[in-house]
Amino acid sequence: MAAPAGRLPAGPKRRSGVVEARILLLLCFAGAAVGGGAGPKCDELRLGQYVCDEPKIDNSTQEPMNCTNHTAYVQCLPAPNITCKDHLGIEKVFTGHEVGFYKPIVCRNVNGYSYKVAVALSLFLGWLGADRFYLGYPALGLLKFCTVGFCGIGSLIDFILISMQIVGPSDGSSYIIDYYGARLTRLTITNATFRKMQTYP
Repeated sequence: MAAPAGRLPAGPKRRSGVVEARILLLLCFAGAAVGGGAGPKCDELRLGQYVCDEPKIDNSTQEPMNCTNHTAYVQCLPAPNITCKDHLGIEKVFTGHEVGFYKPIVCRNVNGYSYKVAVALSLFLGWLGADRFYLGYPALGLLKFCTVGFCGIGSLIDFILISMQIVGPSDGSSYIIDYYGARLTRLTITNATFRKMQTYP
């Protein structure tokens, strides 16, 4: 006798299909349980789940302490009752007082050239080339000295360029500027910069 349409005949084929479905379902639940049990790393926490300390600023350089290769690190504390793996790889529940990870922050390479001194020299003694001598450009300083600051025009141009931090020290380092002071950040466009296409109405 034939089985009705749409139903499998009772027997070993149907039973093996049911067993396979149950095994697959158990494997899915076991995989979810194993994957969900491992906590995230603390440096993968979302904003608001941790608090980072303010960087300690070196008074002589006005940059974060222990700045190497344009990077310094500040300690971050996960919020209370957050479970994650700390910087040593140990998973634990935090109370809000333990260090979970160290966050990298950008710092600048400075070499002793003060922004305030450079601007003051450019304003008052720029016609003698003192600003260029100070920044490490002796040839331009001597040329400004001999021409009295290119008859004042070169002194004015240098004052604007130094004030806008376009002209910096000759060794490629940055000015010493107060950490929370008037720093300029140069925006540059390279081939790796994402360009958003303009849409016209």
